[in-house]
Amino acid sequence: MQMKFREDINALRAIAVVSVVLFHFNHDWLPGGFAGVDVFFVISGFLMTMIIVKGLEKESFSILSFYKARVRRIIPALAFLCFVLMFLGLFLLSPIDYLNLGKHSAASLTFLSNIVYWTESNYFNPSSNEKWLLHTWSLSVEWQFYLIYPIALVLLRKFLTLNQLKVVIAISTILALLLSILVTMKSSSAAYFLLPTRAWQMLAGGLVFLYPVNLKANTKSPIQLIGLLLIVTSFFIFTSATPWPGYASLLPIIGACLVLVSNNGESLLVNNKITHALGKWSYSIYLWHWPIVVAGYYFDLGEHWWIVGVPLSVILGATSFKFIESKTLSDFHLEKLKYALRPLPFAAMSALIGMLIFYTNGFLFRLAPSEQILVNSAIEAKDDWKYPKPDMEIKSLKIRFIKGETNQNILLMGASHIEQIYPYVKSLDNKFNVYFLTQGGCFVTPSMVNPKWRCDNLQKYNKLIKEIEFQKVITSFYGFDAYLPKKSNERKSAINTRIKEYDDFLKALKNEIPQIIILTGEPKGIEFDPTIALRKNLPSTISELTARSKYTEHMEAMEKLKNLNGVQVIDPITHLCEKKLCSTRDKEHGFFYRDNNHMRPWYSIKQNSYLDMIFLEKVSAPSASKL
Repeated sequence: MQMKFREDINALRAIAVVSVVLFHFNHDWLPGGFAGVDVFFVISGFLMTMIIVKGLEKESFSILSFYKARVRRIIPALAFLCFVLMFLGLFLLSPIDYLNLGKHSAASLTFLSNIVYWTESNYFNPSSNEKWLLHTWSLSVEWQFYLIYPIALVLLRKFLTLNQLKVVIAISTILALLLSILVTMKSSSAAYFLLPTRAWQMLAGGLVFLYPVNLKANTKSPIQLIGLLLIVTSFFIFTSATPWPGYASLLPIIGACLVLVSNNGESLLVNNKITHALGKWSYSIYLWHWPIVVAGYYFDLGEHWWIVGVPLSVILGATSFKFIESKTLSDFHLEKLKYALRPLPFAAMSALIGMLIFYTNGFLFRLAPSEQILVNSAIEAKDDWKYPKPDMEIKSLKIRFIKGETNQNILLMGASHIEQIYPYVKSLDNKFNVYFLTQGGCFVTPSMVNPKWRCDNLQKYNKLIKEIEFQKVITSFYGFDAYLPKKSNERKSAINTRIKEYDDFLKALKNEIPQIIILTGEPKGIEFDPTIALRKNLPSTISELTARSKYTEHMEAMEKLKNLNGVQVIDPITHLCEKKLCSTRDKEHGFFYRDNNHMRPWYSIKQNSYLDMIFLEKVSAPSASKL
């Protein structure tokens, strides 16, 4: 079921892989280069629909043959990459990084990595630059599509004519697009990683095949050019802050579809030696480029690593294509099925090795006992977070509530640096009813916008204050600098706006609540991050001066607040550091934080005792003291 080689499709692959590679090496070059993955999805949808529907038309389609072809196309190069990374990682990675590599290798080879990365993409998500196989999420999405799509079409074909089947696919595309837009608005992470919100992009490619447009010869080049311009435009006008893949992704999708519709392989734009080679090697380049990007960050190879990394990605991609990928693309006869399935045992073995690495904590047994203790502490710290799901809703605001012994109320409001206080508050014999109104990664001022989720649950605090009479409110100033612009002029303007809004916030609170407490910020830094501390063998303390230097912008802003009079300001650094040093771990408990700035629950309970006076004392008149 071979089709004539299409240079335009090959060129689309080249454009897609180049955009992704450049984006990953430097976001500033192509801020929307991630849209290249969407182009890949369109191509896959077009080709898979063509193979399946042509087979159904001839009544010769075989699901088993379809799966065999996908195995030969995708698995060998992927399995080899995972095996090489696990082998090198044994010597080059810290145990905690190695166990994550093992987990992600197994997930990639079982095509579940998109789901794994989605579950890891919460507020405490480790940097994407630490995940050697993060890019395989797109392969998992495609493979899941390959598993479901042919079965669905074969079953539907039993009850529908081919024309009716085409209509069903068209309707499904529209519904899937609407779902993607809706989910992107609600949860951009789920929309980005999961098949249901990506399926429409592959189905859109399928529609190009199902509903062909016969263009006149003189219109093919203009249509193709428009399509290419739409794709390239998306690389420049979108950024990683753009909610994706909602309606914004229509631009590169429509562009890719127009190129496919034009079916013009004669244009010099798509038919040249460069696009031919890059398109041919695109899958292997895609596989190898991301680990090279991660290596630059992991080993601190500098901002100019791309000078080596980009050509190295192409060289390794071309080598992988020649010696691995191209060896598995030829058709096999049925009697040679055992040779066609050779990639599967190797992939299965590699996946099992990955699982073994994960379940032995990165082959932890190879280290000395003292090192094992510290690594185990780091592993435990990573998931050590006790903040329950909301158990109360007031005026559509989600609340965590701790019942006290009186009818007096305390409100804690802020982001994760208020959430981390919860274990401590829960451990107290509370006289007050305690309400937690929080939203991770947010700040109370309305001009602060988190690009990944809405902050309404925190920023609409006034609905709760009007409903409940609070005697005290505790909030955090930690997130004051969150998501400020990087350019100095824009940043200065945004800071001034945020200061004014925070002044308005304090004024509103003072009109309603007798006692207001602001927590400035806890010690933070990479030394507190268990994973990085182990990876780079960082010291167990930082100076108090270093800790305070990270809050210079915060302190300058607080000095400009006009409504701070009568508000109690508490500086956690004063209470958490001793003898001008801030500790990150000890021999008894191991690491104090779960990442570079969030306390573990036991540490919160132990060290936040300096807040006892707030929760155990009766309501006092507002004071202007600064502790």
